[in-house]
Amino acid sequence: MKHTLGELAALLQGELKGPPDLVIEGIAPIDQATPREITFIAQKRYARRAGASLAGAFIVAPDLADLDRPLIIVAHPYLAYARVAATFAPPLKRWPGISNQACLGRELKLGRDVSIAPLVFIGERVRLGDGVTIMPGCFLGDEVQVGAGTLLYPNVTVLERCIVGERCTIHSGTVIGADGFGFVPTPAGNEKIPQLGTVVIADEVEIGANCTIDRGALGETHIGRGVKMDNLVHLAHNVTVGEHSMLVAQVGVSGSTKIGQRVILAGQVGLTGHLELGDGVQVGAQSGVTRSVPAGQDVSGSPAFPHKEWLRSMATLPKLPELHQRLKRLEKQLAELAAKLDKEPET
Repeated sequence: MKHTLGELAALLQGELKGPPDLVIEGIAPIDQATPREITFIAQKRYARRAGASLAGAFIVAPDLADLDRPLIIVAHPYLAYARVAATFAPPLKRWPGISNQACLGRELKLGRDVSIAPLVFIGERVRLGDGVTIMPGCFLGDEVQVGAGTLLYPNVTVLERCIVGERCTIHSGTVIGADGFGFVPTPAGNEKIPQLGTVVIADEVEIGANCTIDRGALGETHIGRGVKMDNLVHLAHNVTVGEHSMLVAQVGVSGSTKIGQRVILAGQVGLTGHLELGDGVQVGAQSGVTRSVPAGQDVSGSPAFPHKEWLRSMATLPKLPELHQRLKRLEKQLAELAAKLDKEPET
């Protein structure tokens, strides 16, 4: 696939500085790009690498417009990079139509241009929208609904009555709609609570590989529009995730917790149950959140507390051995002073 520099500038609605007919055949990192490829500089400190780069052209911000190289100047180079990368991405390979090696249940309703690969199992009364792609090894339980343009990579499991919205992407190994972890301790053991709810995933959600999203005990586990989840994320029963939130790898969210819109949970964050995180909350990596967090607050640590306070605490941590020794010396001096005062005669 090839594009001219002028075509790419028009795509990005950027300012072109260079030959519009320069042919670009791909995009690559600044230190690996060839004269037939374009690269990008997202941060000014990387501009020094431009001189040694063989790239045919650069995507840059306005503050680098004086670089003596063919340029596309945009306000947000990283976003522009994502859009150019999408134009050079190879097209998805889809199975043409419905494989005769797929197992299809009764009363299946299909939209136009649906792709169902071999070794797919689809239960009864399932509905698939236009352009849905189901790759090999997927399982869709009874009464599942999948919206138009959604892609299920190999070995995705969507259990009965769960709903997946339009233009979603779900990567391999993910399980949607497994039972929530609900048990009642009794003298005879732990008695299971039936998990009667479902999972509802809104439009334009992307879920990474090997994630698990449990169905509600009653009601639904709900994933809002535009949410992005990394690999190995677990959401327990009746969790709600607000629109356009991002959950990074190995996040675990306990039952009935409500996450607001545009929340960011960094890697290995853990949330206890029945919490509320307000809109725009950011939680630092490996934090343990045990209390609700108001909107707009950044927290870190375990247990989590305001991020700036956590930074001050972490700055003090390496000094603790020295402070401990100083405290011991002061205690010794104080004890010696007290003993000396006890021995002095009263005046």
